[in-house]
Amino acid sequence: MKGINIVSTGRCLPEKVIDNDTLSTFVDTSDEWIYTRTGIKMRHKCEEESNTFLACGAAKEALKKAKVKENIDENDIGVVIVATTTGDNAFPSTACMVAKELGLSNEIIAFDISAACSGFVYGLEIVRGLLINSPKKYGLLIGSEQISKILNYEDRTTCVLFGDGAGAALIKLDDSLYVHKAYADGNFEGLNCTGVGKKDNYLHMDGKAVFKAAVTAFDQAIKDALDEKNLTLDDIDHVVCHQANVRIINHVANKHKESKDKFYVNIDRYANTSAASIPIALDELYENNKIKKGQKVLLVAFGAGFTWSSAIYTA
Repeated sequence: MKGINIVSTGRCLPEKVIDNDTLSTFVDTSDEWIYTRTGIKMRHKCEEESNTFLACGAAKEALKKAKVKENIDENDIGVVIVATTTGDNAFPSTACMVAKELGLSNEIIAFDISAACSGFVYGLEIVRGLLINSPKKYGLLIGSEQISKILNYEDRTTCVLFGDGAGAALIKLDDSLYVHKAYADGNFEGLNCTGVGKKDNYLHMDGKAVFKAAVTAFDQAIKDALDEKNLTLDDIDHVVCHQANVRIINHVANKHKESKDKFYVNIDRYANTSAASIPIALDELYENNKIKKGQKVLLVAFGAGFTWSSAIYTA
């Protein structure tokens, strides 16, 4: 089975940063209340920026790095996928707008996927599958969210948890170790946002139900991915979880105490950026030379749907 190689990554965050103390001036909350329950200290929020702007910014950063690394030609990009639940339009897709902004050839597959916070990890397998049958070498996968536009700032149980941002990865195929697992269960109703044209179209969440489902999903996704190749966490160099709540990450990491240091956490700086959280984290890890060539990276995510997914790839 063909594996994937992440050639380069990029991220884009809105300029405005709102820390917990600032949030407490217009929401009934406090820094202590938020941080002890979530691990969040601050988040970015769009003012003039749009979701498409963030997606394009992350993609441009990834391409800039790729040109230094491999001197790529944009005409070799055959796939653009944007994982988002907060696109600027019902249609056209954010992916089409990104392809236009990047000046890519029209001989390209470009579309959005809606798998909430699992979107980026879902997208890895979609990009891989499309590249197998493509004459072109590269695929661009972006997780981009402007969650702030669906938040009710009178509901402190949700508005404190999320931030805006985008992360991108330029991907090509290789023959390295690769595992992908994906799951969905439409019976879960603890996290939702009503659709276009409906009233009260804010994000709604049952925090306790989400926590319980998330830790179960994480456990399953990690175990199934490792078991497929007879691996253990000893064989994994980095674990990059969806950054929803530090207590969820710690709950899972504490079950693997000998590998706890492998679990990356950056939720304190960005809050939950949904589909963008994993590619933003990956970009930080690559930027700081934490991920080395040949290392094995485990990605795991869960989100509304309920969706959950995991992947192991070789850097």
